Amino acid sequence: MSTTAALPRVPLGEWTESAVQWATDTLGPVFDGVAIVVDALVDPLTRLLTGAPALVVVLVLAALGLWLRGWKFALGTAVGLGLVAGMPYWEETMSTLAQVLVASALSLLLAVPLGIFVAENRRASQIARPVLDLMQTLPAFVYLIPAIFFFGIGTVPGVLATLVFSMPPGVRLTELGLRQVDREIVQAGEAFGASPWKILLRTKLPLALPTIMTGVNQVIMLALSMVVIAGMVGAGGLGDVIMFALAQVEVGSGFEGGIAVVVLAVVLDRLTDSIGGRFPAARAQRAMQQQS
Repeated sequence: MSTTAALPRVPLGEWTESAVQWATDTLGPVFDGVAIVVDALVDPLTRLLTGAPALVVVLVLAALGLWLRGWKFALGTAVGLGLVAGMPYWEETMSTLAQVLVASALSLLLAVPLGIFVAENRRASQIARPVLDLMQTLPAFVYLIPAIFFFGIGTVPGVLATLVFSMPPGVRLTELGLRQVDREIVQAGEAFGASPWKILLRTKLPLALPTIMTGVNQVIMLALSMVVIAGMVGAGGLGDVIMFALAQVEVGSGFEGGIAVVVLAVVLDRLTDSIGGRFPAARAQRAMQQQS
């Protein structure tokens, strides 16, 4: 007789369904308010990006690349985005960009303060670690199930599922950056009578900025990957293009959608990687790391 047959069944699925149903019945107005806020952020940005001429958007991003990384990257940005503009999915690409920017901004608004809190509180860090582990190991598709249940089909569940999916690296790398700050520098600030808030804002955060910006980079990359998956719930953008190509086995349109995702990923990755280096404290920290 199998020993596993005698083990009692744990009704985890039923408990989860009950919790979700309770949240839907009890917190319905809260979810409606969240949906209104997300729509109010995504819709105007989508209209701005899709309404502007493609050439203007390409030139703006190329100019940003020129300022942050130099003329070679600016040229590559112009060529890559020009290629995307020449394909029939420019509006979908801009819709995806709007969703990524909103989801990443909301994710960072939650992740960075939470990372600061767990960096300053050991017990909170111990509690947050297994939760973040769970969030990072859950398959991306799992996030879509409660999002659909709470918010239905459309852009809102896609953006919110993306927000939750992309948060963990922001929290972890913010905490890591703050914990890596040289203790002697902190003690020097304390010796001069600086308050904990001043030490955090004027010493710890500037020195931790390179690591925090790495977290920002990872959040944006995860958001981009999740936004494409969110096409399964009608979030629109390149996710719809790729899902339709997959369903219809259209290799050409699927390849074009994939190329647009790759171009967006490269541009956003390089831009966010360069932003941290523009701050004096970040440059000093990198120089110290190279010397050591």
